[in-house]
Amino acid sequence: MSSLADKLKSLGVKTGAQDLPAPVKHRPTPIEEVVDGRFIETPYGLAFVTESNFPKDYSHGRAGLNLDAPFEALATWLREPGLLAQDFQSLIFLDTETSGLSGGTGTFAFLVGLGRFHHHGFRLSQFFMLDPSQELPHLAAVMTSLFPMNGLVTFNGKAFDVPLLNTRYRLNREPSPFLSAFHIDLLPLARRLWRARLPSRTLGYLEENILSMKRTQEDIPGWMIPGLYFDYLRTGDAQPLKNVFYHNAMDILSMAALLNHIAHILADPLHGTVEHGLDLISMGSLYEEMGELDSAAHCYERGLSFELPEQVYNEALMRWSLMEKRRQNLDRAVQLWLELASRRDIYAFVELAKFYEHKLRDFDSAIYWTQTALENILSQDFPLFDRNYWLPELEHRLHRLLRKLG
Repeated sequence: MSSLADKLKSLGVKTGAQDLPAPVKHRPTPIEEVVDGRFIETPYGLAFVTESNFPKDYSHGRAGLNLDAPFEALATWLREPGLLAQDFQSLIFLDTETSGLSGGTGTFAFLVGLGRFHHHGFRLSQFFMLDPSQELPHLAAVMTSLFPMNGLVTFNGKAFDVPLLNTRYRLNREPSPFLSAFHIDLLPLARRLWRARLPSRTLGYLEENILSMKRTQEDIPGWMIPGLYFDYLRTGDAQPLKNVFYHNAMDILSMAALLNHIAHILADPLHGTVEHGLDLISMGSLYEEMGELDSAAHCYERGLSFELPEQVYNEALMRWSLMEKRRQNLDRAVQLWLELASRRDIYAFVELAKFYEHKLRDFDSAIYWTQTALENILSQDFPLFDRNYWLPELEHRLHRLLRKLG
């Protein structure tokens, strides 16, 4: 009885693997064929870097990279008066891509991006660590390219990038170059400016919603980047890392554009550079914190001319009125309290009662505003928690005023 193999042979079907073509072996693509870079010599060995140049008129979304706005307000908020005397060519923009997102001694900064201004525009340098065994030449190359550096600009770099790099230099028994430069971290400032309006303050979200800049499909989510680097270490194929270089480059360009944009709106918030009422209210709070009270009042006034959520509107009026009270501008403060009182704000009733009692000695008016506050908090629609908070104070105030009249 013929076997299945015999029947297949009789039909001209070849069996076995001896005639199959050998599998094609794909050569891993080295990093120098993925990005246009070069190897540089350091005292500890070779390191890899790729460089790009952007002209002075380059725009990253709605903002340029050229720092052409006054920096007085920014220097005041940062408490860095030395910023005004800086040569911006010594300002370094830093962003890292790492082998982990939580830091720690086992996390490498395998890609370090550095941006700086020069006479003809903006230069971006990206240093890539070919292998963890070559970390020392990688860090040495980064250090060499930093000088001169008087200031550092990052986005969340105070919490992540700089501590990580300091650790890597220390573990390699080298002094960190980031210990002495003043540091501008744009994340805290972005939170102060846009927390009220934007649901997210990640750099990518700010790119789209503040800079009107949208990344191409070359971009990659940050959480994928550590895995791609480990894949590269395992296979030697650097092709997927092209997207990582793009991601890192966009982060640095966005930091430069965002710094320029922030400097512009802080220097002149009232002449069309700020388009949202919530942003103007946030800037008013920021100016108030800096002690720039006239600028704060102008921002509050302009911001309140926009349509705002009721709670935001009332809180801004209250903050503005408190500021005017502190600087003894009581006529303006009373105007703001009266507007708040028309919106049934208990704080405004109390402030008006205090004003008439202590400043004008008009006890009848003070009693009127105290009784008006009591009527409002005893109404059925007034929140119970707030009623319990205000009721003892208002009853005590009313009894004291009535005794003064008696």
